[in-house]
Amino acid sequence: MVELGTGNEHDFGTPGSSWGLATYANLPHEPCLSKKADMSYDIAILGAPFDTSTTGRPGARFGPRGIRAGSWRIYPDEAWSVYTGENVFKSGAKIVDCGDVPMTWLDNTVALKQLEKAHAMVAGRKTKSKHISAIPRVIALGGDHTTTLPALRAAFRHWGKISVIHFDAHIDTWNPKVLGGDISDYAAVNHGTFLHIAHEEGLITNASIHAGIRAPLAQPKRDMANDIRCGFSAINARALDRLGTDGVVKLLKERVGDSNVYISVDIDVLDPAFAPATGTAEPGGWTSRELLTILDGLVGLKAIGADVVEVAPVYDNPGETTVLVAAEVVQSLLYLMVKTPVSVTS
Repeated sequence: MVELGTGNEHDFGTPGSSWGLATYANLPHEPCLSKKADMSYDIAILGAPFDTSTTGRPGARFGPRGIRAGSWRIYPDEAWSVYTGENVFKSGAKIVDCGDVPMTWLDNTVALKQLEKAHAMVAGRKTKSKHISAIPRVIALGGDHTTTLPALRAAFRHWGKISVIHFDAHIDTWNPKVLGGDISDYAAVNHGTFLHIAHEEGLITNASIHAGIRAPLAQPKRDMANDIRCGFSAINARALDRLGTDGVVKLLKERVGDSNVYISVDIDVLDPAFAPATGTAEPGGWTSRELLTILDGLVGLKAIGADVVEVAPVYDNPGETTVLVAAEVVQSLLYLMVKTPVSVTS
């Protein structure tokens, strides 16, 4: 018989990724997708294991587990920021990990409907701390970028039209007739068209903005004209050299104003040197430090939802560079949410 110790919790050492259920930042797991469960929380981490709408390398279906693995070193009791002096996990907000949404691999249309239903269910629970949010907010772990569309659809039910801050190397507002839709309506819904579709469905405001854009365009005048029609302005990647991080933050805040905001972070906004594990890597991106500084600078915005997408761990290096920074991005998104309460009527 193996003796487990004296019963003192310290006999088991410090929690880590080598035992127990793997959750983001070693947070408690809640069965948020169970109809029978009665629970309350303020912010939920939700995995979206989906990558069958990519136009590049597949593998982002394993992004949620990769980001959780990258967060193994984050412990809620010991997550005090040297920059802010604060700990998002000690803010009074109850933060939980809801696990992954069961999504079919065989039908994109069905899978995205499953994800939308899951978002609505998770956000439909009670909040634990009324001063944090009127309803629970969700941070999704992708998954390819198409997974943002069901999140926006579900968020629209609660919040109405939302402004989007979109960190990405690509604009993702391509007209489906140009990307995918010339093949079939099924193919038209993909990780390069989802923002166009969100605009057409009336989910987002005309005060949305891209940041970190640098990927080539097929027809610049046509593509950017459609991008503007979809309600977006853009900060390209090299603008950071001229504006600095404070300048980028200023432009982002001015663009979305006082509106409710959804923040979507495609990990390919980073240079492949900092995030090689992604489906459509583009050289010339931002550093990890620059992105994290910009995210922290967005404090004060009404972030009603967020995601980190396009993490494909199979392309990572032995040091797990990509999943480590993706986990840190999630922590910055949590900071924005706990610092600024939001209400449905705001």
